[in-house]
Amino acid sequence: MTEDCDIQILEKEVTKTKKERYNQIILFNDDVNTFDHVIDTLIRVCEHQPLQAEQCAMLVHYRGKCGVKTGEYKDLEPRCIALLDAGLSAEIH
Repeated sequence: MTEDCDIQILEKEVTKTKKERYNQIILFNDDVNTFDHVIDTLIRVCEHQPLQAEQCAMLVHYRGKCGVKTGEYKDLEPRCIALLDAGLSAEIH
């Protein structure tokens, strides 16, 4: 009998997880901002560790874009606005 209860609870958790939808801030390359500015801004706005911010800056530079933060839209929107206010090019997808 307890096995049935465990299975039912697990099924509810899986269903709940599937309904959650996360968005992502995409940072785009530009010819204006320095690596240091991008790195400092990612640390401040997206709460990146220095190495993570540096890696994202490199990906943006060489690939043209990089996902820099994933989460709920309501959390990402003010962060994306802060990136834009800092002169970076970013969108929420």
